[in-house]
Amino acid sequence: MGSYTGLGEIAGKRVLVRSDLNVPLKDGAAGVREIGDDGRIRASVPTIRALAEAGARVVVTAHLGRPDGAPDAKYSLAPVAQRLGELLGQPVAFATDTVGPSAQETVAGLADGQIALLENVRFNPGETAKDDAVRAAFAAELAALADAFVSDGFGVVHRKQASVYDVAQLLPHAMGGLVRAEIDVLRRLTDTPERPYAVVLGGSKVSDKLGVIDNLLGKADTLLIGGGMVFTFLKAQGHEVGKSLLEEDQIPTVLEYLARAKANGVEIVLPTDIVVADSFGDEASARVVAATEIPADSVGLDIGPESGAAFGKVVEASRTVFWNGPMGVFEQPAFAEGTRAVAAALTKVEGLSVVGGGDSAAAVRALGFADDQFGHISTGGGASLEYLEGKELPGITVLES
Repeated sequence: MGSYTGLGEIAGKRVLVRSDLNVPLKDGAAGVREIGDDGRIRASVPTIRALAEAGARVVVTAHLGRPDGAPDAKYSLAPVAQRLGELLGQPVAFATDTVGPSAQETVAGLADGQIALLENVRFNPGETAKDDAVRAAFAAELAALADAFVSDGFGVVHRKQASVYDVAQLLPHAMGGLVRAEIDVLRRLTDTPERPYAVVLGGSKVSDKLGVIDNLLGKADTLLIGGGMVFTFLKAQGHEVGKSLLEEDQIPTVLEYLARAKANGVEIVLPTDIVVADSFGDEASARVVAATEIPADSVGLDIGPESGAAFGKVVEASRTVFWNGPMGVFEQPAFAEGTRAVAAALTKVEGLSVVGGGDSAAAVRALGFADDQFGHISTGGGASLEYLEGKELPGITVLES
């Protein structure tokens, strides 16, 4: 492979790749940080491998967590460098800073086809600076390490950050394979969805999904609502929700959406039963009640079995399905069945099934499903949602200019 999406001959060139390696880390044996889910690392491998096999000197930059613009050992990408090397089947040199002496020395030491990973880009305050000049100055230091730029971190393309947006203005640039695949799938969801088209939304807050609901009321055939956000819908309909998560200030908006859905012929499906407990995390007291009869002293933590079956039936009968947000507190077995039911149904969809990143992707893996059981698992929950809201993604627009 002598060229990469418009960059021309890249053999011998230093190619800066912005990947999304923001994986969950946990404390392992002897205080060593371990990777909880390597899905994003695996998704980043094909582009990095293609560039290396084409003879590029690949310099990967990425973030992990929110270290607030200063080095913090618990957010180091060192464990990620090791895992990336294992998946690539070749060593990955690790620079202990972002653009400093270690980064410069590590990049200078690369031969054709070799790969380096720079330390967490958010250790530098310039990465996320609101001041354009500060961000541009850091981007210039990153750009000085490379001859070309490939944007392959879909999970950050909705951010106007130095390694995503500004550096693309300083170097010949191209869209990576992962970002291209994500955008292609999202265009299928918004421009030409095969019908019936169902959207399953969960997660904790209605306010996180307002823009998506607003935009999809004119595109989807059915919206299925679960997770913590469902209680604002139930409350809007006049039902008791007990101690469940509730956003009172969103009730007027929810009522407006319910009215618009009816007027547009879009069906909004709410759960008919809910798994409740006496308190959050109380598995022992878990029981199923009608969605319209949640006791005042209980908290809803999952959709019930009747709802899981009903949601699954709609999903299976659809030709296009987008799912973002778990149906309940899937980390606890007593409140995982609603999420499991939706995930299982998604594996049987004969058209396009899309798991919208973030908690949804973590949930399907935690519940034992394999990535290849779904049409597409997005690596960027926030970016996917903003695209579906109809928002401009700075990290994409800059590549197309």
